[in-house]
Amino acid sequence: MERITREEFLEKLFHDDYENLKGKKLRLTRVRVPGKSIDLAHVMSPSDSSVYQNLALHIGVHEGEDHRGESIGLIRFTPWEAVVVATDIAVKAAHVQVGFMDRFCGTLIITGGLSEVMTAVEEVVRFFRDELKFSVCEIHRS
Repeated sequence: MERITREEFLEKLFHDDYENLKGKKLRLTRVRVPGKSIDLAHVMSPSDSSVYQNLALHIGVHEGEDHRGESIGLIRFTPWEAVVVATDIAVKAAHVQVGFMDRFCGTLIITGGLSEVMTAVEEVVRFFRDELKFSVCEIHRS
């Protein structure tokens, strides 16, 4: 996807009113629209150690642990609080570790062996789709 400039974005956003708004101070507010969806479900095969370091999976409760050679599962939810349920399902479905869980942004990162991470992500997506009737995306893998 090609990036657009700020001006192009504002023009698309405000359409016909854009000419009248040029030069005026604008205030944009980010609003969360409640929904029931899994917007991202991605499993990364064992990756370079820089990925683990940039995700801070090598510090905190993971200090001293070596996650190189492990896979990473990323899942993004709306509503954000659904991540708590997803975390419970993931750790019960497979032998995975919670790398990061954020109930204020709806992000879950799990680590473990490739088959374990894939099983956990598949079970989370299945549960949310079949039991909770969420809209879900496909699971992607790299």
